[in-house]
Amino acid sequence: MKIHPKDYRVHEGEAVRLHQWPTRVKPAYKSEQHYKTLLGEHVARLSELQQLLYAANSHALLLIFQAMDAAGKDGAIRHVMSGVNPQGCQVFSFKHPSPAELQHDFLWRTTRELPERGRIGIFNRSYYEEVLIVRVHPEILRSEGLPDDEANEKTVWHDRYRSITSLERHLQGNGTQIIKFFLHLSKDEQRRRFLERIDDPGKNWKFSSADIEERGYWKQYMGAYEEALSATSTSCAPWYVVPADDKKNCRLIVSQIVGEALDALHMTYPKSSPERRRELLSIRRRLTR
Repeated sequence: MKIHPKDYRVHEGEAVRLHQWPTRVKPAYKSEQHYKTLLGEHVARLSELQQLLYAANSHALLLIFQAMDAAGKDGAIRHVMSGVNPQGCQVFSFKHPSPAELQHDFLWRTTRELPERGRIGIFNRSYYEEVLIVRVHPEILRSEGLPDDEANEKTVWHDRYRSITSLERHLQGNGTQIIKFFLHLSKDEQRRRFLERIDDPGKNWKFSSADIEERGYWKQYMGAYEEALSATSTSCAPWYVVPADDKKNCRLIVSQIVGEALDALHMTYPKSSPERRRELLSIRRRLTR
């Protein structure tokens, strides 16, 4: 199967109903070895494009990963970005806000970690948590110290969607390309992965009692994701709903989308001026005497 990123993209203004989006599709690979070959090709391509991104120094790339627990965010990041120069890539994982972070607006802690031009930034969870987990657990919102009129649960989500899309348009207009991935996992597959984490002592550390508690809010989370994806997928910062029941295929889809997004920036290596070329040729003559 050839991977077409448009098949997974949420179009601006589209009303997302996640039960209509598959959690598994026909794989792009035919065997384990074929998967390794394809992923290796994607990784090598991303390595070249990341070097070009750094050299051109005109754009930054921000990748945002959101998903339910056990969907494979960590694995996707680790495998897809395995060939990228660590000096040109930053990964941040955002958990529950600290007391200091709660003293600021909800975008503050993530805005501080945005990538510089020439670099790739990866958010493992992000400011979208503020319209996902906070929406499912409104008691968190009430603990954020907002003025009463700003904490109105009837209007706050619309206001936050507007703040998010305004930020993303601002970033895109200043050279930061944003790609957002929702790794779409089925509830049955999550159950299988949870059991695997419990049964395998080497994976026990990955499992928390909080994971099973959050699973009980599955329907509410799906609703929150549908609202967020529908309201914030734009032409400048699109969402991609990536089938995640097959980890290998998920990684291939993600890497294909990232590669095509970097290609679309039409970057070139900086050209030397005639003066610079004369200087270099002069230095070369000195080195070859």
